[in-house]
Amino acid sequence: MTRKRFLGAMAGAAAGVASGQTRRRNIVFILTDDHRFDCAGALGHPWLKTPNLDRLIRGGTVLRNAFVTTSLCSPSRASILTGLYAHAHRVTDNFTPLDPAIPTFPALLQKAGYRTAFIGKWHMGGASDEARPGFDHWVSFFGQGQYFDPEINVNGKRRKAAGYMTDILTQEALQFLRDNASRPFFLYLSHKAVHYPFEPAPRHRDLYRNEPVPRPKSMNYTEEDMRQRPEWVRRRRYSRQGVDGIYAHQMSLDDAYRGYCRSLAAVDDSTGVLMDELAKLNLLDDTLLIYMGDNGIMWGEHGLIDKRAMYEPSIRVPLWVHCPRLAPRGRALPEMVLNLDIAPTILDAAGIQPPKAMHGRSFLPLLKGERAEWRKEFLYEYEWEFDYPYTPTLTGLRTERYSYCQTYGLWDMDELYDIVEDPGQMKNLLGSTRITTQRGRLTEHIADPKLKSLVEGLQDRMKRILEETGGDPRRSGRSPEGLKYAL
Repeated sequence: MTRKRFLGAMAGAAAGVASGQTRRRNIVFILTDDHRFDCAGALGHPWLKTPNLDRLIRGGTVLRNAFVTTSLCSPSRASILTGLYAHAHRVTDNFTPLDPAIPTFPALLQKAGYRTAFIGKWHMGGASDEARPGFDHWVSFFGQGQYFDPEINVNGKRRKAAGYMTDILTQEALQFLRDNASRPFFLYLSHKAVHYPFEPAPRHRDLYRNEPVPRPKSMNYTEEDMRQRPEWVRRRRYSRQGVDGIYAHQMSLDDAYRGYCRSLAAVDDSTGVLMDELAKLNLLDDTLLIYMGDNGIMWGEHGLIDKRAMYEPSIRVPLWVHCPRLAPRGRALPEMVLNLDIAPTILDAAGIQPPKAMHGRSFLPLLKGERAEWRKEFLYEYEWEFDYPYTPTLTGLRTERYSYCQTYGLWDMDELYDIVEDPGQMKNLLGSTRITTQRGRLTEHIADPKLKSLVEGLQDRMKRILEETGGDPRRSGRSPEGLKYAL
């Protein structure tokens, strides 16, 4: 599909929003920045205290195989808003604004009569804090903002706000709920936390002072282990996004991890306060409350810090849903659910037909316990950034069993892991197959016929997804010109 036809399809969907439904479900979407998938007390963390997130988890549904299709803030946020892969919405870095011609789900909700609000960190299109289309109420700030005493933009009027960012955003969210309790509303609360530099609220500064920081097994690779990894992984280890150069040596791994967990404490407080307010308004049980992270984060896995890579802690995210009148309590669903699925799911919950051009799909049937055929795989994509040069362009396929990642540029090796047998991704099944020729001929260097067939099949499925979603199939690795094109 050409971009012109694609935008036409999305715009046509926007024009066709129904507005006659008599009953509209209220919706709250909470997004955190860099929240790792397993960072919650109820999910087995050995010492993290998150009583309010635990309350949400135990009273709702855990999507235990939730992923992002690009592990980077802005591309993932654009996918959440549009239901599209990054190669379609074209926000592939943290500076490109989202094309206003592409409809977002808040704009469709607004058109259908919802009162819509964005409160928090926008993080798409440079440092602007200007209001974006689709929102009746707007509270944001420039760029990354700051944890203490930030300047915020409230519906076009900037003012200095005293206090801690998470608490300030929470109070703004509470006021929106109170002001709009009698009408259908959508609240998008987008926290700055738990993003670096990990500055906790004063009340949380002494938390976890003596707790042991976990050390993943893959953090301490031997030379033999490193021979199974692409060279870029070794190099990134010594950058600011690696354990041997962490945040340009501004803090130790232990201090960074504890600060990260302390910063999460205010988000936990915020979630509890919001749930309590919804209960006071007699709206909690019927409101669709979705909590999600924009991407994962690595804390030493493979010697790396941060995100971007296609390793499991980087691409997995927390995704927890609370709505007792819609979904049974205390369930954990195994299906692969993506950031692409948020837009169609929220539209579905509001009684609005999701645009057919969206790549994601509604997981509402899964929440309700209905039988549904579901995806078995998804495409991963990341484009090289000038400011963070140690991670190259990556394209991959994550299936229920395998994680296959192609490295573009002048690098030496792809990666293939059996996630079922090797969940820590310690053994690269392509670790002895170095790329010395064009990528499309990679399989000529695989001696094992079963492994060769497996890789060819994964490449074919990548090509199919790219073709179906308007991407370039040459990025699948099945074209002899693949490497030449990427360079």
